Amino acid sequence: MTETADHYDVIVIGGGAAGLFCAITAGERGRRVLVIEHANRVGKKILMSGGGRCNFTHLGATPAQYLSANPHFCKSALARFSPWHFLERVNRHEIPWHEKTPGQLFCDRSSKDIVAMLLADAAAAQVQIRTACAVESVEPGDPMRVATTQGLMTAERLVVATGGLSIPKMGATDFGYRLAAEWGLPLQPRRAGLVPFTLHPPALAQWSALAGISAAVEARIMSQGQPLGPSFRDQMLVTHRGLSGPALLQASSYWRDGAELSIDWMPGLSPEDWLGEARKHSPRRRLKSLLSDRLTQRLSERLVDLLTLTGVPVDAPVADLSRTQMQRAAQLLSDTRFQPSGTEGYRTAEVTLGGVDTVALSSKTMEARSIPGVHFIGEVVDVTGWLGGYNFQWAWASGWAAGQAV
Repeated sequence: MTETADHYDVIVIGGGAAGLFCAITAGERGRRVLVIEHANRVGKKILMSGGGRCNFTHLGATPAQYLSANPHFCKSALARFSPWHFLERVNRHEIPWHEKTPGQLFCDRSSKDIVAMLLADAAAAQVQIRTACAVESVEPGDPMRVATTQGLMTAERLVVATGGLSIPKMGATDFGYRLAAEWGLPLQPRRAGLVPFTLHPPALAQWSALAGISAAVEARIMSQGQPLGPSFRDQMLVTHRGLSGPALLQASSYWRDGAELSIDWMPGLSPEDWLGEARKHSPRRRLKSLLSDRLTQRLSERLVDLLTLTGVPVDAPVADLSRTQMQRAAQLLSDTRFQPSGTEGYRTAEVTLGGVDTVALSSKTMEARSIPGVHFIGEVVDVTGWLGGYNFQWAWASGWAAGQAV
């Protein structure tokens, strides 16, 4: 007896940002679309994003803010579906939003507004959504056969939008990567991105007492005297496990085991010039006192300890410091080095770096070159954005690109 199957034009596996937007795009073209989501509701990561306010895009999104083994791959999708296209949809639904920092857009009320918008547009496009529906097996072909806990489904086209490994408590799995490997598609190594750093016990013992203290810094990753990626100017937060905050999360995506973290405590200011001005205008003030003017007391005290270890007499009048002592002080203030023991991993990571190698995909349609009719979109693909709405923009753009093609 042959098992009967529900047939669709397109099946999308994964009800996150990319999967929902792909389904809407295809549905609005008149395609009969099914979204399969293994969790009990769609859009869980959307709901928790941006502190519950959903940083839904960044107006300045360009390929320069994305990491990939092939940095050119994302150009086509980002150019064809811009942040302004998504914003037009948000405005059409009269969702109030604000620009937190230049280009960074958040909902005024709640992330729920974005999920509600996507569900409303999916319903209008007659997209069917099945939640609490686990995929048991997938067979590419004509038609595609998707066996699930709710029965067999078939379709002409299949879209894999299963996300990454980040935040497993939200339901993240490696299902999309396993599918790709099973079908012979190459994968780039996966690792946690936009994630707090952990410190070795000796350094942690020195810094964990400052847990909860934040400061404006410029952070970058250094390896063998060379920077790995750009520097990021934003807040740093000391935690009980190590170092976090936006500047550190950004830098973490460029970190490799053994590399160092460089912190500039005076972003945008030359410590040499600052010390020179102090010698000229406040020659009898002590370096210890000058630091407490710029930084919180506990942080300035920690840097005073570090300066003392380098032989800088922090209690001496700044005018009495030798040229060498001035240079040592300036060096530490502009380039304090940490050797992270690692990161907090996928448990708290906002994204997963790596994934399905873009050499296997069409940059225009996201279709797998060796498996006609199968498309990969969103975080499962080796394209990862910076913090600040860039990853949502990749979800919308890659979902739109596939939705136009399926």
